[in-house]
Amino acid sequence: MIADLDPHEGDCLLDGVACSEMPVEAWRRLVQYVPAEPGWWSDHVLDHMPDSDDLRGLMVDFGLAGHCLQTPLSRLSTGERQRLALLRAILLHPGVLLLDEPCSALDETSTGRVERVLQALQAQGTAIVLVSHDVRQAGRMGDRHFRMHAGRLAGITP
Repeated sequence: MIADLDPHEGDCLLDGVACSEMPVEAWRRLVQYVPAEPGWWSDHVLDHMPDSDDLRGLMVDFGLAGHCLQTPLSRLSTGERQRLALLRAILLHPGVLLLDEPCSALDETSTGRVERVLQALQAQGTAIVLVSHDVRQAGRMGDRHFRMHAGRLAGITP
C-alpha cells in the first residue's frame, strides 16, 4: 500500500498529502521501493540512472568500483546489482525508502557501508522502512521494530 503498487483500500499520507491526491508517478518518485531482487530493463547500468557526481560519490560510499558502470548488469555480482539498485533509488531523493532485504547479498564490510549511507539519509529526514531477517541489522537500523506473524504486524521491543 505504501508503494502504491497494487489496488488497496485506505490511503497513505506523506507530509500530509495522500497518495490518492497526486498522480501515481509523483507518489512513486517520492516513495521508492527497492525489492530484494531488483528489476532491470536494460543490461547497461547507465540506462537506469544518469552519470553524475552524485552517482560517483554514492558509488564510493557503497564501495562500488567505477567498472560497474561499464560492465553489463548480467556480469555483475548479486551484491553489486543490489547496491546499484539502492543507489538508483537514492539518486531520486525520495522522502521514503521501502527496502526489502537491502543487504542480503552483501558481506559485512559492504553492509556497514550501506548502513552508514542509510543512517545519513535518515538523519536528513528520509523515512526508511526496512524488512530484514537479520535481527542484528534491524537492531542497528531501526527506531521502531515490528514482527510479522500469521499475517499480523505487531510492535516488539528490541
